[in-house]
Amino acid sequence: MDKTRSEVEETQPAEVVREYGPFEGASRVHGVTFDGAQVWFAGGETLQAFDPASGEPVRTLAVACDAGTAFDGRHLFQLGGGLIRKIDPETGQVLKTLPAPGNGSDSGLTWAEGSLWVGEYRGRRIHRIDPETGAILRTIESNRFVTGVTWAEGELWHGTLEDGASDIRRIDPADGRVLVRLTLPEGVSVTGLEADRGDLFYAGGGASGKVRAVRRPRRSRR
Repeated sequence: MDKTRSEVEETQPAEVVREYGPFEGASRVHGVTFDGAQVWFAGGETLQAFDPASGEPVRTLAVACDAGTAFDGRHLFQLGGGLIRKIDPETGQVLKTLPAPGNGSDSGLTWAEGSLWVGEYRGRRIHRIDPETGAILRTIESNRFVTGVTWAEGELWHGTLEDGASDIRRIDPADGRVLVRLTLPEGVSVTGLEADRGDLFYAGGGASGKVRAVRRPRRSRR
């Protein structure tokens, strides 16, 4: 029998391996990204970075940041107020501004395959957009409110937050079908989401003011 989009191949509890924060000056954590050395998160009024080994804050940039965060290897991208800002991480200078596709409902943001990928929260969609023009290149439907978005080793993952419950799920980028779902404990929210270069996700914790490291399951080889 063919699987429907609502069927889930695998469901398991999320393994939270570490918590960071709360951080001074950040009442909420929105988007999260990783530049290879530091974890950046959107704290509302400021974009902050911390050392994931020590948990100590290391940088703060004054940028509007009420949603997703991304890093393309050279620049930060930050959602805020319905716009995506391309930022020089050394100076905090905004180099470019793009329209966000969700008319203020945008949430997650990541960089992959030369494009920005934007989670549209209430639209339950993920958009691939042109980083130069903001044009929507393709759209993937989800069946839950979409928060953080990330790619890891060719796998598309996103966070959800709906009816007070969150999970992290891997979906088929072709049709949005759920392949793996990691359930979070009651009361734990996932806002931003980013994979590191190993086996972890960094997940924004919303009003908790925390960032959590969550173990990313490796795909089984059969």
